[in-house]
Amino acid sequence: MSLLVIGRSGQVARALVRRAAARGIAVEALGRPELDLEAPALAEEAIRARRPSVIINAAAYTAVDKAEDDRDRAYLLNSEAPARIAAVAAELGAPLIHFSTDYVFAGDKEAPYVEADPTAPASVYGASKREGEERVLAANPRAIVLRTAWVYDSAGQNFVRTMLRLASTRDEISVVADQHGAPTYADDLADAALTIAAKPTAFGIYHCAGQGETVWADFAAATFAGAAIRGGPSAAVKRITTADYPTRARRPANSRLNCDKLAADYGVRLRLWPDALSDCLDEIAASGWSVG
Repeated sequence: MSLLVIGRSGQVARALVRRAAARGIAVEALGRPELDLEAPALAEEAIRARRPSVIINAAAYTAVDKAEDDRDRAYLLNSEAPARIAAVAAELGAPLIHFSTDYVFAGDKEAPYVEADPTAPASVYGASKREGEERVLAANPRAIVLRTAWVYDSAGQNFVRTMLRLASTRDEISVVADQHGAPTYADDLADAALTIAAKPTAFGIYHCAGQGETVWADFAAATFAGAAIRGGPSAAVKRITTADYPTRARRPANSRLNCDKLAADYGVRLRLWPDALSDCLDEIAASGWSVG
């Protein structure tokens, strides 16, 4: 397998390179300046030059609130560029794995979302990602869209590291307690994508998130409890509502994703989120709690 990862600096791209190395899989990760999604024609040339057998697109515009005022760039990176990558992949006969998000849903369903549920994004970010899904699948019949949610890692910018950074200077942190979802460890997401990439036999949209469910406040509390027993920063959690913490973009109240289809077609199911969080905290502790 000749694997090309689009993206190099994001937490999922880094996890893909790390986990591919652990599996003995040769992988090349391309980002700026060699591959710039804001220059799609040049990106196409870079992909053609490498002629990969499988492509994983781990690059995206993920600044959810900023996207509300940066619509054109969000659509370029989340829709136009992925569609062109998918077309080049089809030209090369290469399957494409493309990551998407729970934000394609309104978040008002009471049960976990399944792949066939109607989409109704409530933000520019979510709408740009939904359009990207549609265009990727239209451009490449061998495309696999992996919708995920609440992704975090031991490095980069994410909820876990933000909570730990805040805990180093505060005794109490206010965290939303009425948004439901399942945290997804970047290494687990990468392992799932690599398993699929090794033998892509079914295509379309799949949900891929950590097992179990929680709310942001309980995720924060679990992070602090785990950090405390490892000698790291900890704080009390003040539970607040979404209304208490207004943001530029609307967040889904329900981000739970039913992942049974992925388990049935590929035998892939991610770990329970508390188990994955434990591994992540071990890595952060090993770094000396460097979360700045």
